Amino acid sequence: MMARHNEGAFIAPGWVNSGDLGRLDASGLLWITGRAKDLIIRGGHNIDPAPLEELLYAHPAVAVAALVGQPDAYAGELPVAYVQLKADAQATPAELIGYLKERTPERAAVPVALHLIDTMPLTAVGKIFKPALRLDAIGRVATQLVGAALAPLGATEADFDVAVLADATHGQLVRVSLRATEPAVRSAQADAVQAALGPLTLRYEVV
Repeated sequence: MMARHNEGAFIAPGWVNSGDLGRLDASGLLWITGRAKDLIIRGGHNIDPAPLEELLYAHPAVAVAALVGQPDAYAGELPVAYVQLKADAQATPAELIGYLKERTPERAAVPVALHLIDTMPLTAVGKIFKPALRLDAIGRVATQLVGAALAPLGATEADFDVAVLADATHGQLVRVSLRATEPAVRSAQADAVQAALGPLTLRYEVV
């Protein structure tokens, strides 16, 4: 772990600012709902996105770049990259990931996926709005897992919808809407969705 990550962390005797977001319930229990810091925690690796983002900015085809964590049942989080290319520039996700691999000594920090997007979400003052990217990353993972879980039951992408919402209580909420109307089918699909999403540290609901 880099010492600079601890700067300003110890704010008072017995207190540390971990960068996590949370809430206290009626019983006084603390629930962790997210994280304010940009660090991506992949298993035992604390990944600072900044060095990899700087590498992407150095690529001649890249206009804007950002790394966020996507949920993973085993590692907790995996790094994924979002890139907006310069006008008329061309580069593939595989090319850009290969570019990062050649220049990144820490293999755990290399993004497992890279998404090319038309427009990077920005705040009112022009900074990259990473919460929107995190919601998108969660949605991609949840959609993939739900689709794989429902396929053996004969369901296709037309039979369900996945929405990821910012939630004041839980940080993010994954809402899976099933379109089946027959009770037995809905019950089987709901069980499959719960088995698929249960291992993730995410709040979800099936409707």
